[in-house]
Amino acid sequence: MNYDVIIIGGGPVGMMLAGELALADVKVCILEKLEDTTPYSRALSIHPRTIEMLDLRGLKAELLKIGKPLPTGHFAGLETRLDFTVIDSSSNYSLFIAQSETEKILERRARELGAEIRRGTEVSSISSNSEYVEVVATGTEGEMTLTATYVVGADGAGSIVRKQANIPFNGTDTTLTSVQGDVVLKRPPATNVVSSFDENGMIMIVPVSKELHRVVFIDPDRKSIPKDTPVTLEELRSGMLRMLGDDYGISDPYWMTRFGNATRQADRYREGRLFLAGDAAHIHFPAGGQGMNVGLQEAMNLGWKLAAEVKGWAPEGLLDSYHEERFPVNSALLKNTRVQTLLFGNDFSSTTIDLRRLISNLLEIPEANYRLASQIAAVDVSYKVLDTVSEHPLNGRRLAEIKLRKDNGDIFSSYELFREGKYILLNLVNDQLVEGITRRLPNHHFTCVTAILAEPALDWNNVHTAMIRPDGYIAWAISDQESELEQCIKEGIKSISKG
Repeated sequence: MNYDVIIIGGGPVGMMLAGELALADVKVCILEKLEDTTPYSRALSIHPRTIEMLDLRGLKAELLKIGKPLPTGHFAGLETRLDFTVIDSSSNYSLFIAQSETEKILERRARELGAEIRRGTEVSSISSNSEYVEVVATGTEGEMTLTATYVVGADGAGSIVRKQANIPFNGTDTTLTSVQGDVVLKRPPATNVVSSFDENGMIMIVPVSKELHRVVFIDPDRKSIPKDTPVTLEELRSGMLRMLGDDYGISDPYWMTRFGNATRQADRYREGRLFLAGDAAHIHFPAGGQGMNVGLQEAMNLGWKLAAEVKGWAPEGLLDSYHEERFPVNSALLKNTRVQTLLFGNDFSSTTIDLRRLISNLLEIPEANYRLASQIAAVDVSYKVLDTVSEHPLNGRRLAEIKLRKDNGDIFSSYELFREGKYILLNLVNDQLVEGITRRLPNHHFTCVTAILAEPALDWNNVHTAMIRPDGYIAWAISDQESELEQCIKEGIKSISKG
């Protein structure tokens, strides 16, 4: 066998997954047809939950050196912004950063951890059986045949993995297209962001860098232009003149594209030894900047589970839980992007304008704003826990960063515990019972940490012990008032490993 896991596709999702697997000492290889990292900005936002996950692996500080934190997001470009600052998170903002920069950071991490990355390599066929997967590809050294225990398709909407696994890609085709361009504006607008929706169309202009602005618009007269039709500078200029009455001296296009609202989701994210992640598993109109974010979240979800299976300690059904957990999350995502598409460009009548104004006014209500902000930020995601563990309000929820205190008085962040990508068994009452239980158990797949809360934290005040997954979701928590502590802890530890 050449590798434990082969990942097809070396965008941000593939690189994130490779880093996660290499962190667990899994022999992993990426096959990517591009010779270099994409030079284009593409996705521009990393949302709160994704930042938290990257923080678990120590990448947040590096991203902050390049990106710009923004306190708000948007839903369908409505006038009332989504307020991320009220989210219970140490990353309660969206990070404005070009996808190309994010990819570079993730690729560097994957390489440093030992992942093999073969660029300029295009896959032509994939076949699998009950024991391994065979991948045929062509690269700089000619045609090659590689084998792996598992293969993951992170290879975009046209995924060869999905097609050769015969996984249906259910949904709807493009009925609306939008135009986007990263360009130079010789006379930039006075405001940092321009956003307009009226009978002339929808347009947004945001600065991408010191040199470039991104222009995005839907032109009512050109919204049915086929997605593959090239965008021209004149099309961008005429759209700006029509919608804003000014082209701001547009020139020197760096990147231009047309994208559509095709909305599809793979029928299943696993077929035997083959898995799907990112755009290979779902596509949608890029509303709210969610696409890359959910892909990175999937990479975190799948990474530790594949590693557990490769290393032999995964409990029964763990690999199947990838689809079970992520499919409904992405179903909800597709619903919200469909709604945003309706508000963005279904029509530009007075009725749509009134509807947008109505929803924008409703978003001034804090509870309504928080509901949508949590959804776009993905902090509302939670997972079902096993029936065998004790009930607790924290079960299945994400770990918001908490401050902990060691015996010597030093204060540290809970996120610092996850740099190695392991389960964390957190004992908050310095109970020797926990140490005694774990000492007697073989094959630990977690790190046991004893500390106390340094600051009050929501729903943590009565926790005796908690087990937190490598991707930062709480597998189970046990109250300090639980009558059968020893049995509950033993059952909880048993639930996360084989045998």
